[in-house]
This record gives sequence, structure tokens and C-alpha cells, in this order.
Amino acid sequence: MIERLRRNSELSLILVGAAITAGAYTLASLGRTASIPADIGPFLGIIVGLFLFAHLVVRRLAPGADGMLLPLAGLLNGIGYVFIARLDESLAGLQATWTAVGIAAFVGTLLFVRRTRNLERYRYTFLLVGIVLLMLPLVPGVGQVIKGARIWVSVGPVNFQPGEFAKIALALFFASYLVEKRELLSLASWPRFRPALPDPKHLGPVLVAWGISLVVMTAEKDLGSSLLFFALFMVMLWVATARAGYLAVGTLLFAAGAFFSWSTFSHVQDRVANWLNPWADPDGGGFQIIQGWYALAYGGIAGTGISLGTPDRIPESQNDFIFAAIGEELGLLGATAVLVTFILMIGAGLGVATRSEGAFDKLLATGLTALLGIQTFIIIAGVTRLLPLTGVTLPFVSYGGSSLVANYVLLALLMRISDENHRRERDKEAVAHKAGAMA
Repeated sequence: MIERLRRNSELSLILVGAAITAGAYTLASLGRTASIPADIGPFLGIIVGLFLFAHLVVRRLAPGADGMLLPLAGLLNGIGYVFIARLDESLAGLQATWTAVGIAAFVGTLLFVRRTRNLERYRYTFLLVGIVLLMLPLVPGVGQVIKGARIWVSVGPVNFQPGEFAKIALALFFASYLVEKRELLSLASWPRFRPALPDPKHLGPVLVAWGISLVVMTAEKDLGSSLLFFALFMVMLWVATARAGYLAVGTLLFAAGAFFSWSTFSHVQDRVANWLNPWADPDGGGFQIIQGWYALAYGGIAGTGISLGTPDRIPESQNDFIFAAIGEELGLLGATAVLVTFILMIGAGLGVATRSEGAFDKLLATGLTALLGIQTFIIIAGVTRLLPLTGVTLPFVSYGGSSLVANYVLLALLMRISDENHRRERDKEAVAHKAGAMA
């Protein structure tokens, strides 16, 4: 009964999200050409078809999964597509293709991962895969420098960011490692005269995470991913051990590494300088931030209307600054609606983690949800100048195939854990009911 209600609710929400996306797409065309787009029918059919297919797969393979996650992701994906098509029509077809690939990856993950706990035994395989993916852009002839960051890999005609998939591999490793070592990591045994930390040999992964984050920051010039990976591990370590001391030690380690990078590498100094005072170089390094501010201010409360603003003045508005474009044309109300959508998705993910009984499932759900939340915070904080600007994408919204496909895999893992939670609760209720009937 609950399974049917969840899937019916999911279907209804998917249709509502498709209607909102189609309406936004129509408004974008009206604002640009004052006419209803001729392809609105096929466009709506493709949107509904893709997510209806995903819904039917969930109904078959994970019928007890949370009913909000897929519709929320679809809504964000749809709104992102509308703004990408509005900002650069040449990218619209590519983003539609990557959306289809993302849905295929979502389905494939649900098909092949029938029980997330089976992934726990491959912890060191995931560690190796994660490290290889992170370091792949540094390989000569394979890695590519695009717009100042060495985070791309080219294989024939295909360019992708391996770090987007590395974050999932590392989340799987961290979850399985912390399940195995959480008791040892929770005990204070060092230094002997006043124990405050566990034995240093158990802190190896912390130092590895610190080192990897520094390599990503310095060699690949990717501040956002560096912060994302390190924050992911510290959050999972804190949840696993309930020791706030790890947060303090981790913050000090990252601060030391960040200070070293700032004092040594010019590109880090430039990012920080533009963050502190973008007006010092308004036509250069500070131009993007300043234009983003103007866009958000010009949008006001209700926005200018889709295709009636000028967010195309912002460099990389379809990537780093798509939130500023949304804020200008949908206003504070529209930007807040996008934030609320992310908050609902993060809340649903944390709900999955809370309902999980197995330590691995609980930590994995927490880590996957933290990835969504931290990445969203980092990019929006960069747009609003709360943090230095970084190169991460806004999940499901920004243009980028690697990010979209990786986030759909992440979503599928969360839904698999949610379905397992439901099946376990259903089995408990069945056993209790049978025992009551026998009594």
C-alpha cells in the first residue's frame, strides 16, 4: 500500500515538474521571439518520456524508495535546461543528450546495485578508482587545461571531468572504511600523557584526504573540488565517531594547506584577491563577480521575466553563474524556490540516512547527501561572495555532462538505500503481525 502511494505521488510530482518546465520553456520563447515555440510538443514529450521511463524503472526495481527525490531532481534539471537553452542555444541539444545519458546511468545503477551493502567489500577498489580519477587530469596527453583549471580529460572527441565520478567512489570508500574503523577512531589514545586523538596510524585516511585535497587545489587549480572532497570526509568522520575534535583538527589542517597554497601559488592569490575586493580589477578578475551582483540586484523580488534580462553579460553564466541568471530573471522568489528545492532534496536524503539501520547505509546516505548539500553551498556562496569563487557546478542545474551523469548515479544510490529501508521495515511489520496472530 505504501509502495503504491509513494510511486503514485512520485508520478504526480513528475508531471507537475514537467508542466513547470514546459511553462518556463514557453515563457523563454515568448520573451525572446514573442511566439510560442513550435517544438513545445516534442519538448514536453521528451521530458515526460525520460522521467516517466525513470519512474517506471523505480516502480519495478525500487518500489519502496522515497517518492520526492526523483521529481525534485527532474524539476532542477528542467529549470537548468530552460536557462541553458535561453543563454546558449548551441548547448541545449548537448544538455538534452546528457540528461538522457544521466537517466540511463540512473536506471543502470538501480539495475546493477540491488543491495548497497554488497559495495562495502570493495572499499579499497573504490579508493584506488577515486585516486586514479582525481589524478587522471595530470597525465600528459590526456589531461586538458580549460579556462585555467586542469580538471578535464579528453578521450577522442569526448571531454569529461573525472572528479565528478571520483566523489562518488570516495564516498563509498569513506563509508566502508569508517564502518570498519569507527570504534578505533572514537577512542582517544594519543598522546599518552593526555590522550586527545586516536592512534596516529588510524589517522592515515585523514592525512590522505588532506593531501589529495591539496594536490587538487594546487596542481589542478580546482579550489571547489578540493574543499568538497575534504569537507565530505570530515562530515562523514564526524558522523561516524561523534567526536567534534576531528572537525577542529580537520579545519586546522585545511586552513594550513590553504594558507600554504595562497602564499605559494599565484592563481590561488588571484582568487582570494578577487573575492576580497573584486572592484580592484573590475574589468578582469572581478568582472564576473560584479556582473553577477548586478544581475541579482536587477532581478529584484519577482525578476525581469525569462529571456527579458541580460544574464548573458556574465561570463560562464550557463556554468558557474547560472544561479545569478536565475536570480535575475526569476527574482528573489524564483531563486528562493530553487534553494527550497535543494533543501527538500537534502532533507529527503538525510531522512534516508536517519531511517537506515546498517552503519554502512547510514554513512553512505549521509555522505551522498552531504555531497549535494556542500556542492550547492560552495557554488551559491561563490556567486554571492560568501566564499571565493570556485569551479564546481550547481547540481542538476548547471551545464555539464559529467556532473549531470554523476549526480544521477548518486541519486540512484540514495533511492536504493531508501528502498532497502522500506523493505526492512515492511518485513519487521510482517513478522510482528505474524507473531501477534500466533499469540
